[in-house]
Amino acid sequence: MVNKADKNIARLRRHKRVRGKISGTAQRPRLNVFRSTSNIYAQLIDDVAGVTLASASTLDKEFNGYGGNKEAAREVGKLIAKRAAEKNITEVVFDRGGYIFHGRVKELAEGAREGGLKF
Repeated sequence: MVNKADKNIARLRRHKRVRGKISGTAQRPRLNVFRSTSNIYAQLIDDVAGVTLASASTLDKEFNGYGGNKEAAREVGKLIAKRAAEKNITEVVFDRGGYIFHGRVKELAEGAREGGLKF
């Protein structure tokens, strides 16, 4: 019998390791990414106060279409950048959530950069 390693447990382990090194503040919040098979989510988090400052996802009413592709991820990146600009946030710390910086995670980051966020 072959036991296959659980990819999500490995991702959570990587995420926990990275979270030990980065933290968000009110001036420079953490841009957290969560990716599921059919949607992608982004949050701006102030870890000092423990609050979410802004969020965007493919489930928002402003977004229409399929949420599990690279085009959707780029749109979510632009949307989170727009919501950050409304709260006068220009710099963030990017938290890829244990995922590889490739594909949808990379597209979300590039969309956020296009929208004006610096990281």
